[in-house]
Amino acid sequence: MAELWHPRGLTERYGRYLRTMHEVIRASVPLMELAARRCADLGPADPVAGPLGRYLEQHIEEERGHDDWLLADLTAAGLDPHSPHSPYSPLRQQPPPLVARLVGPQYYWVEHFHPVSLLGYITVLEGNAPAPWLADRLAADTGLPGAAFQTVSHHAVLDTGHTAELGLLLDRLPLDRAQETAVSVSALHTVDAVTELFTRLTHNDLTMLSRMSRPSRDERTPDQ
Repeated sequence: MAELWHPRGLTERYGRYLRTMHEVIRASVPLMELAARRCADLGPADPVAGPLGRYLEQHIEEERGHDDWLLADLTAAGLDPHSPHSPYSPLRQQPPPLVARLVGPQYYWVEHFHPVSLLGYITVLEGNAPAPWLADRLAADTGLPGAAFQTVSHHAVLDTGHTAELGLLLDRLPLDRAQETAVSVSALHTVDAVTELFTRLTHNDLTMLSRMSRPSRDERTPDQ
């Protein structure tokens, strides 16, 4: 992460960061809503589903609208997220494969194994809150207005409390061995995917990787 915030080229890189984070965070509430529905479907016969579902219902409301913060940050930075021609618009482009690699497995595990898997993902994302001083430093290094760093500033405060709540929940849930493994696998996958995402983001490889995911004309078979 330190290289991501290096002052050289930071203003342009910060715009890419906001776009990419919107692509990730806009999936947070739908993911939790899916997991909450799965908890309801599992019902009282599953001792994990009840307390997990109540946690998710509360956390959904805590996280709702955070993707809008990122759109507001983009606008404050002078990067219109609604322009069809803007390279910073997360609303006009297909998210790159690295974003799908981070978020996509959570949908599969929630739907096809157990919704508790999602807690590994949430633990990693909320357990790495921005430092309280980061927003001010980014504003100073980029020259952008403070209003362009509201997401960073808010999460520096909110994520610390959310991490504590999640730790208490994990301590209380009567997880069996398979469920414990699922949470761990989800967390480890998230660490790996986030690391690659930020590395590529730092070096502006996201667009290139998206192109690389499609076969070139010479590589296509007659059926393609």
